[in-house]
Amino acid sequence: MTKTEIRLSGFGGQGLITAGIILAEAAILDGYNAVQSQSYGPEARGGASKAEVIIGTGEIDYPKVLDADLCLAMSQQACDKYAAATKTGGTLVVDSGYVKNMPEFDGTVYQVPITEIAREEVGKELVANIVALGVIVGLTKLVTPEALETAVLDRVPPKTKDLNKRALAAGFAAAEKLLAKE
Repeated sequence: MTKTEIRLSGFGGQGLITAGIILAEAAILDGYNAVQSQSYGPEARGGASKAEVIIGTGEIDYPKVLDADLCLAMSQQACDKYAAATKTGGTLVVDSGYVKNMPEFDGTVYQVPITEIAREEVGKELVANIVALGVIVGLTKLVTPEALETAVLDRVPPKTKDLNKRALAAGFAAAEKLLAKE
């Protein structure tokens, strides 16, 4: 890997900023260079939200994603806005519970019921961001599962560690099922 650009997008309140920070920290734990940036829509909860992470082996000279290799879209609005800004041949991961209208996309698309997995399999919709990280890392191997788990557990409140471990495991399992179908 020379450099991989990742955009995590959805609506405010989904925890995507936290997810971006966790992914960048996991990359650093694995010995990569990483930068993370974020932006919110005009209203924090419900408005557009995105986190960008760049992971690389060399110097990262610009902290913003210019041509995303991977885009996570956790809302229809995010998919509409950012899917097209993902490079040709890139990867688009969408939360199929929120993204119903798929755009034209020249790359690999994974439709995953991320929020539903969080709600039904883990028991709390709140951890959909951690499920999403498990899915992304399970599909791409951007960082090691161990580094991701360490970064997650370093960021979450102590009494939610088991919940977040289950969310991560559910995300990895969902990715495994998708890869088995390919």
